[in-house]
Amino acid sequence: MELKEVEKCCCVVTLNEAFSTQTSQSCSGVVVHPQTGTIICTGLPFSRFVTDPDQLSAEHTFLLPRSFSKKLKIRVIFPDVSHPVELYPPGSKPAHNREVSAQLVALFNCLEFEEAFQTLFQEADHWRFHGDEEDRELMRDARFLSWFAILKTREKVDGLRSESIPWQSCSSLQKGDPVLACGSPFGSLCLDLFISTLSRGIVSNLTGEDNAVILTDARCLPGTEGGGVFVGKSTDVHLIGVIVSPFCWKANEWIGLTLVCSVQSIFRNIIRCGSLQGLLWDVWPSPVQSSLCMSTMIHESRVAKYPTVCLVESGSVWGSGVAVTPQLVVTCRHVVNGRLTVILKFHHNHRFLGIIGDVLFSTKPSSPYDLALIQMRDSVADVVIPRMAKRFDQGDSAVVVGYGGMGPYCGPSLTSGIISKAIRSKDQLVMLQTTCAVQSGASGGAVVQRDSGELLGIVSSNTRDLAAKVTYPHLNFIIPVTVFQRLLEQFDLKKNINVFQELDATEAEVKKVWRLQGTKSKL
Repeated sequence: MELKEVEKCCCVVTLNEAFSTQTSQSCSGVVVHPQTGTIICTGLPFSRFVTDPDQLSAEHTFLLPRSFSKKLKIRVIFPDVSHPVELYPPGSKPAHNREVSAQLVALFNCLEFEEAFQTLFQEADHWRFHGDEEDRELMRDARFLSWFAILKTREKVDGLRSESIPWQSCSSLQKGDPVLACGSPFGSLCLDLFISTLSRGIVSNLTGEDNAVILTDARCLPGTEGGGVFVGKSTDVHLIGVIVSPFCWKANEWIGLTLVCSVQSIFRNIIRCGSLQGLLWDVWPSPVQSSLCMSTMIHESRVAKYPTVCLVESGSVWGSGVAVTPQLVVTCRHVVNGRLTVILKFHHNHRFLGIIGDVLFSTKPSSPYDLALIQMRDSVADVVIPRMAKRFDQGDSAVVVGYGGMGPYCGPSLTSGIISKAIRSKDQLVMLQTTCAVQSGASGGAVVQRDSGELLGIVSSNTRDLAAKVTYPHLNFIIPVTVFQRLLEQFDLKKNINVFQELDATEAEVKKVWRLQGTKSKL
């Protein structure tokens, strides 16, 4: 499938009850078999129309149409990308988008996603996956995020040349791989403006059987649930997942990542269920296994080797750290939390290796540079020591490598962006800012040039508006390597830890640049 066809295979699904005055529900969907009009979408909006909500439990793996309101009406709207965008009055429908009726084949639970989700997103961390809490009638319980719907329209989907949408196994995905998301922000609202909107990002993290759970920093909005996530070149694009939730909050912190379910896991659960597969013979003209076109292409990652980043545990506080030599780790002062020893955990082959680290130096609280240096008591195999960057140009691509959000569950996450600001004082680079999504736990992590993997700096913090109690993950503050690179070289020669005391004696102008760390600011 070509890139220009991605928009055509995404659609909007609307649900309501006939003769009912209640507000209709909508989400995005992805066409998986154009010739038979077969669509996969998120199952969450259907939860309002279940006659017995207790059926959405671990005891059931799928639900048939008889479990839903007999008045349920489903409409699917397909974009017509051949016409230019035209504006329409509120409440009216774009003339060029095609709307057809659809029937529900089944609602089913993706078991691999559910298992990995429950392991990754611990209840104690207070995760939340939707922003519209005002709609209390709609079930927003995280238990239903693993449910998906199979729909069939009454006619085939035009404009797509392939008999079925080519898809790819997620087993070959790697962190940092570029992805493309396609969905319709706000669902059925303002279709002329938002239907089949594209967003680019990278794979931030993966977990579960055959990477059933995917996290990406491709920016999506409410209503894109059920949309598709794709990989590949412009002439060879493959579906890899379905958007589950465009928003993730941990407690009250917006994480800035999109939650995706592997399409391989979705199809596996369809095939696994014998009763459901029998129904699908009427949806797909031949057995499901042969009708779904999986790519046999071997996926080759072009991600550069990034520095080794470890999890730093200091009592109840944890963050990230960057190995800058085979024995030394740089992190933040607030991560070591005043301790003399910490635990360093290195993620390798899906396991963590724990090492005790001695805190050699921490800057004083009065220093604008929130830095600490840790010495490992034992060595770690296969540590990637970073090359220090020499260029720090605004607009250059950057990647943050750290343990933000996911913590100790599945290794460091990657988020992409650009250098949005480079601030100098007397020709000395003293602060970087990026648009990469940074969360609690990423402090002390690495900021690298995306293509070369060179270390640009260390994550210090993101931005929080204390008055509004809002966190902004895409505006963050970075300590450039120019601040500590020379001191590391001196320490390597002299073995005198006192060389780092220079960081405590910074000039007033530098402190002014970092003034938002002070308690008097609302940020």
